[in-house]
Amino acid sequence: MDGQRDWLDWAVELQALGQAGEAYANNAFDLERYARVRELAGWMAARLAGERPARIAGLFCNEKGYQTPKLDSRAAVVKEGKILLVQENDGRWALPGGWVDVDRSVGENAVKETLEEAGYRVRASRLVALLDRRLHNPGPSPYGIIKAFVLCELLGGGFEKNPETLDSRFFGPDELPQLALSKTTPEQVRMCLQAAADPGWVVRFD
Repeated sequence: MDGQRDWLDWAVELQALGQAGEAYANNAFDLERYARVRELAGWMAARLAGERPARIAGLFCNEKGYQTPKLDSRAAVVKEGKILLVQENDGRWALPGGWVDVDRSVGENAVKETLEEAGYRVRASRLVALLDRRLHNPGPSPYGIIKAFVLCELLGGGFEKNPETLDSRFFGPDELPQLALSKTTPEQVRMCLQAAADPGWVVRFD
């Protein structure tokens, strides 16, 4: 598995180099070479993921300009020492959240995702952490991802049927269900609970 992750890391780096090269090259020959680098990186990632190259190219090689990490917001909503989790369609659980929309701030996105996935209205109050996914969450990713954990104040609401999640509930630190570890780990849940209990919490970052 570590060897496979090495290969994916190399494919990610090659893709980023090709993307940057396409953005800054000023002649047709270099543009052609950088496009080929991106194509080969996409094939490498597809082979590792067991996916069709065309699908990976659409996800992995579709951006322009200098490549930067994607931003993932996760809402930490705490009530009476318990934290809100949503049940994914595969049955596992995670903090509500997802990719930050281009027209929303991190806080706004955490609020939106909590309403859509968990059914609760919240107000973003404090930033808990900015973490590099590679250092904290298992499983390979074709992107660099920065995870923003946002402490949110509960205003009201309740779960409603939706296409993204099966349920939402509050869990104590000693009663956590099976988590979708690529999105939320037990350590991240405990970190958010600690931040909620500590008004002087210092934001963690990598």
